[in-house]
Amino acid sequence: MEQRKLGSTGPTVSAIGLGCMGMSDFYGPTDRSESVATIHAALDAGITLLDTGDFYGMGHNEMLIREALIGRNRDKVQISVKFGALRDIEKNFLGYDSRPAAVKNFLAYSLQRLGVDHIDIYRPARLDPDVAIEETVGAIADMIKAGHVRHIGLSEVGSETIRRAHATHPIADLQIEYSLVSRGIESDILKTCRELGIGITAYGVLSRGLISGHWSKDRGKADFRGRSPRFQGENLDANLALVDTLRAIAADVGASPAQVAIAWVKAQGADIVPLVGARRRDRLTEALGALEVKLTPKHLAALAKAFPPGVASGERYPESQLAHMDSERPMTR
Repeated sequence: MEQRKLGSTGPTVSAIGLGCMGMSDFYGPTDRSESVATIHAALDAGITLLDTGDFYGMGHNEMLIREALIGRNRDKVQISVKFGALRDIEKNFLGYDSRPAAVKNFLAYSLQRLGVDHIDIYRPARLDPDVAIEETVGAIADMIKAGHVRHIGLSEVGSETIRRAHATHPIADLQIEYSLVSRGIESDILKTCRELGIGITAYGVLSRGLISGHWSKDRGKADFRGRSPRFQGENLDANLALVDTLRAIAADVGASPAQVAIAWVKAQGADIVPLVGARRRDRLTEALGALEVKLTPKHLAALAKAFPPGVASGERYPESQLAHMDSERPMTR
C-alpha cells in the first residue's frame, strides 16, 4: 500500500482511507458483522486510516471500530474522529458545541468507546459560530500535551478559519468533500492548505454513491440522500447523465466508474488522501482497485472536459446544512 504524509506535521497514512460513517448511520440498514469484516479486509489490504465521528450512530460507529480492532496492532492504525455535533433522541441535529470544556468531554467519551488511550487526529465536525476557533484548537492542543491526541484536524472550514487555527497550533489535515462533481476547494481552500503545509482527506469522492456507477433513478432514497438536492428530480437526471459520460471514459481506461472517480481524486496531489465509504467487502475491493488505475493525460483531459468545476446539478447539502458550513461562506479577505 502506498503511503502519504498528511501535511508537513501530520502522520503518514495509507494512500486511501476508510470512512466508516455509513456502517452506523445515514445510509439505511447496516450489517454489523459485514461492517467488521469490511474493516478487517481494509486493514489486511494495508489501509491504516479509519475515519469516524462520535455522533455517527450516536457512538455506535466508535464502538464498532473498537470491536474491529480487537486483536489488531493499535499502533499500525490511525483513527480520525470528528466531534461537536449535537443530536436528539430522534437523531435530529441540534447544532455544534466546540467550547474547550466540550472538547475535553467529547474526547473522554470517544476514548472510552474506542477503547484506546489516544486519538490520532481529532477535529471539530463543523465550525461552532459561538466559539473562536483559537479556543477550540487550543483545547485540543492541551490534550496533545496530555498525550490523549496526536494531531489536530479541521473539517469543512474556509481559508480564514484555517489560517487562524493553524496560527494557534499546526493543523495536520483538512477533511472536506472533493470529487469530480464537488470541486469547490480548488478556488481557494486547496491553495491555502498547500501554502500552510496542511494535507487533505477528501470525503464524498463518489458523491455519496451518485457517481459510483451503481446508482439508478429508480433506487430507493429512504436514507438522507432523499433530502440531498443532487438526488432529486431534474438534478438527478442531469447528474446521472454525467455518470454515463464517466462510464464511457472508465471503459476506455479499463476500470469501473467508481475506480476512475477515486483515482482522479488521488491524482490531484500527493497531499490528498481519498476516503472511501465502503460498507461491504465487495465495494471495498472495487475501491482498492483504484490504486491500480493509471490515468493518462488523455484520460485526465477527457475528465476535465466532462467535469468542469460547478458541473453538478444541485448543491452538495440541503440548505439547512450548508448554513453551518464555513467552507461555503464567501471569502472575506
